[in-house]
Amino acid sequence: MPEQPEERRRFTRIAFDAQTRISQGPLHGSVKLLDVSLKGLLIEKPQDWRPAPAPEFTADIHLSNETHIIMVVHLAHTEAHQLGFECTRIDSESIGNLRRLVELNLGDQDLLQRELKALITDE
Repeated sequence: MPEQPEERRRFTRIAFDAQTRISQGPLHGSVKLLDVSLKGLLIEKPQDWRPAPAPEFTADIHLSNETHIIMVVHLAHTEAHQLGFECTRIDSESIGNLRRLVELNLGDQDLLQRELKALITDE
């Protein structure tokens, strides 16, 4: 039986609702964020989803007026109503914001450290 994506998951998904925008060149739009992890994000697939052939997107997760998580992502998987993106680049301020978000939601410092180590060794 084929392995399910959740069985391979090394990064805990954090269900999170925040104002989120996905852009690809001049195309951009607000999307519904379903969850986020140290490795990427899952969104609800927009009804008018028609990406350009370019592989990269920019995701901007708005946490507060001053705090954003901005990452360059590529589309990793598509399902009927969801799109999964894998992070390919993230700046130090955004990774710090993402780390704090994950840390607050995990409540387990050891698990956070294991995931950070896995993230670094995946590079």
